[in-house]
Amino acid sequence: MLIRSAEALWEGNLKQGKGKMKLGSGLFEGNYSFGTRFEHASGTNPEELIGAAHAGCFSMALSLILEQAGYKVDHIRTKARVAIDKVGDGYKITTIDLDTEGAVPGIDEKNFKEAAEAAKKGCPVSMALTGVEIRLSAKLERKAA
Repeated sequence: MLIRSAEALWEGNLKQGKGKMKLGSGLFEGNYSFGTRFEHASGTNPEELIGAAHAGCFSMALSLILEQAGYKVDHIRTKARVAIDKVGDGYKITTIDLDTEGAVPGIDEKNFKEAAEAAKKGCPVSMALTGVEIRLSAKLERKAA
């Protein structure tokens, strides 16, 4: 089993606070805040990272499906748009739109669309986003004496 990791640090309250998120690989670290999440401030946000993960996973899954069907993929480009909306007293990710384009010699539009539908249903990130068990381990940090 492969385990991938990321971490986040949040300092302060929700509206005036700030945080940093970074990937376990060290290849990305970005600042985030209430403004980057719910307004148009500069920085990143969790939804943007979910979108990147989903677009990457979907593109790889589609490539595999097409390869298994005998096609040679030149490239697949996917954009994910993740919508977060106020729902009741909180916020909820309500939709993710995947827009994909592929350069695949010899395939027709119908077969490409069918392969894309299969990738949408079968990529691991798509499956995780349809409902996933969430487990929590929580502990208080002890202050040095």
